[in-house]
Amino acid sequence: MTAQRPLRIGNYAGFYGDRLSAAQDMVTQGPIDVLTGDYLAELTMLILWKAKQKDPDAGFAKTFLLQMEEILGTCLDRGIKVVANAGGLNPEGLVTKLSQLSERLGLSPRLAYVDGDDILDRIPELQARGIDLAHLDTGTPLADSTGDPVTANAYLGGWGITEALGAGADIVVCPRVTDASLVVGAAAWWHGWERTDFDALAGAVAAGHVIECGPQACGGNYPWLDELEDRRQPGYPIAEVAGDGSSVITKHEGTGGTVTVGTVTAQLLYEIGPPGYLNPDVIARFDTARLSQEAPDRVRIEGVRGEAPTDSLKVALNRRGGYRNSVTMVVTGQSIEEKAAWAQEQLFADLGGRDQFDDVDVHLARFDRTDAETEQLAGAHLTVTVKSTDKEKVGRRFSNAATGLYLGGYAGFHTLTPPSDASSFGVYWPTLVPAAEVEHTVTLPDGQVRTIAPIRASSDEQRDTQVPDVQLPPVPEGPTERAALGLICGARSGDKGGNVNVGLWTRDAHAYSWLREWMTIERFRSVVPEIGDLPVAWYELPNLYAVNFVVTGLLGDGVASSTRPDPQAKALGEYVRSRFADIPKSLLNRGE
Repeated sequence: MTAQRPLRIGNYAGFYGDRLSAAQDMVTQGPIDVLTGDYLAELTMLILWKAKQKDPDAGFAKTFLLQMEEILGTCLDRGIKVVANAGGLNPEGLVTKLSQLSERLGLSPRLAYVDGDDILDRIPELQARGIDLAHLDTGTPLADSTGDPVTANAYLGGWGITEALGAGADIVVCPRVTDASLVVGAAAWWHGWERTDFDALAGAVAAGHVIECGPQACGGNYPWLDELEDRRQPGYPIAEVAGDGSSVITKHEGTGGTVTVGTVTAQLLYEIGPPGYLNPDVIARFDTARLSQEAPDRVRIEGVRGEAPTDSLKVALNRRGGYRNSVTMVVTGQSIEEKAAWAQEQLFADLGGRDQFDDVDVHLARFDRTDAETEQLAGAHLTVTVKSTDKEKVGRRFSNAATGLYLGGYAGFHTLTPPSDASSFGVYWPTLVPAAEVEHTVTLPDGQVRTIAPIRASSDEQRDTQVPDVQLPPVPEGPTERAALGLICGARSGDKGGNVNVGLWTRDAHAYSWLREWMTIERFRSVVPEIGDLPVAWYELPNLYAVNFVVTGLLGDGVASSTRPDPQAKALGEYVRSRFADIPKSLLNRGE
């Protein structure tokens, strides 16, 4: 039976390292039914693996325990359920620590945990049976790669969470479930959804995707500063999920930031690919979502259509990549290019040549000015990064060679950082595994273990979703003016492994008509020259007045090994907005 009122789900964590006080704020500043926390970015799995190498009992987000110590009593008193993927690589271990914490506090929460995502030990068996775990972007079988896998976690859905809450759990600890599954599992429990209620599930995925990055939905990282009248630290978001899957995104009254159609649009576009957003329980069609400003700080999401999920689960696999080291040299004044070239010649001559390294990456960041007002504005940064499976090659030997240039290099030589030793890095490897190969389990508060079977959609449950036809005005014509794209479009960019997405949206249909015609793939390449010949995909979401670009391979093997100055591409969207184009004056003058 469908509950009579929407479920109020508040999110207090968007990554491992988010504001510690957010959990307490969420439970004390207003009413909520469920508190969710998302800790597991793709890089986090590698961080937790390194922690587990030092302590076999680790492998989870330790800050979760600090936050639960502050709020556990309040949550139990108010009946607030907690669902978080803080379990990481060791959900059972985190539950053990929670039990110890609860006993010390004199509390008795009912604890449950989800498991089954970790397939690392099964990789040889899967490969022997013909499941090659090929890289999603390159198609290369895992067996043809170098470097041992150290983590391999399938993205689980929300039905284990639903089962745990239905069994009376107060806290559900999860491993690598999808970010949106925290909301999907809770909403399905509250409203009694069936596994084939695809539209409702898709609506919950949209709500979960909006709130999973915490304050970003409330104005954090928002491009149009003129919309942010409240410049205090943004509050954290709440999704009021109704029985039909529609939702209202809001925040606690009196908290900072704002919730607008724009802030919600930005978050819907964050780190997505095609408009059919894949999740283990449903494919959510973001190109069917309708947004409306219901009231101040209240944005309604409705109309999201859902389709049956695929029979595969994505796997986030990390391999040993080797070791790396880098140095950033400051090059000042005249002859910047010549000085930078000479520094490289000296450095690699002292090291015995470039060929001994597995990879050498050199970036010369030119922000120097002629006749600069300050010394800093007359400088450029030359960053040299080397990688090798041999730690000695890129360790102190490399740092010492760079230090050796201090008195014998170009005029004004100095570096931004002190000499350092080599550090290990991982290589991200996205792949797929048949859903039937993953045993999704949940351990209930009474110790009973239940298995969550994968969805097997029948043929009559498959459907070809009809995307609503959005009527757009003609493309504006007339005089143009050379101006920054950011005057008419917002942007939100982010990383998905080695890939990057840049979502662009406009405030009205007239600007969107122009943007969707002007910003072709070829134009996008010219706007972002560093893309080069990398594959670029273009997707249209007219219901959001948005287009989304996905660049394959811009971050190489993922953030852990990327040598870009912006390794997660968080600022790439703002760079796009800074580029100039010949924009119709009618768009630039609109709203004056």
